[in-house]
Amino acid sequence: MATERQKRIARALTALIPRAPFIDAEAIREAARARHMRSLPPERAVWLAAVAHIRHTHTDYDELMDDGYDKDAARFFVLDDTNAVLDGWGATRHLDPDAIDEEPYADTVADEAV
Repeated sequence: MATERQKRIARALTALIPRAPFIDAEAIREAARARHMRSLPPERAVWLAAVAHIRHTHTDYDELMDDGYDKDAARFFVLDDTNAVLDGWGATRHLDPDAIDEEPYADTVADEAV
């Protein structure tokens, strides 16, 4: 039986990225339920998990990091690709290149779940 948090995560995922493929949605849902995400509201956990999942699975982020780029540079170079995936999935929000409050936290928390 699903807990209330699991139900809220499922609803947040459907609301945020309604057309995410099943396999991606399952990975995001699992990451959002991770222990280190429990202190976050479900909506925030889903967003951070989605961004981290897309970054690592659907962009060249890891290759850029392997090539020696730092996190900020790698994130900059995959921003458009990340937003393109979010667009394809019908996302209700996108990464803002000028936002400074979400990305550092996404690297320290959500990337642990990937």
